[in-house]
Amino acid sequence: MRPQKVLDIDMITKLTEVFRERGYEGTSLAEIAKATGLKKASLYHRFPNGKQEMAEAVLSHVDEWVETHIFKVLLDENQTPEERLVAGLDSIRNFYNNGEQVCVFRALSMKSGLELFQTQIENGMKRWIEVFEIVGKTFQISSSKAREEAIQTLVEIQGSLILVKGLSDLKIFENTLQKIKNRYITT
Repeated sequence: MRPQKVLDIDMITKLTEVFRERGYEGTSLAEIAKATGLKKASLYHRFPNGKQEMAEAVLSHVDEWVETHIFKVLLDENQTPEERLVAGLDSIRNFYNNGEQVCVFRALSMKSGLELFQTQIENGMKRWIEVFEIVGKTFQISSSKAREEAIQTLVEIQGSLILVKGLSDLKIFENTLQKIKNRYITT
């Protein structure tokens, strides 16, 4: 068996970049081939169900990364709630490249992408809310208030990413993360 020219993690990283930039509908197989350095035949060999399977692989990869690098950090009981929150927000900052990266959920939730990936997107958002609800409870916030704060946190993160793109101002994302930190720590 010949060694693969493009490693799986490199390919998923490139696929993620293309889908983040172009969305599901806006991404062509030609663009995917160019970005990954693979011919269309090689892409179909790895992903027999085509672009949809590629996007599903991206969502799975993103879910795993977020679970490991953000949620695990936010839920690490070996750290104080403050330490967890600061480290988790740093991981979020890293994940979105200081606000420069578009959210994969947003990129894949337009038109047919939402129909195809509704379950994964919904489950992913529910998990963000669940984790931040737990974060709120570690700061002694009541269950109902913790859920409200968790939803607000997700709204602020997602909203700030849109505003950063629309206004070309990365400070919006950084200020949002700081406000989230302050809200939990001073509550």
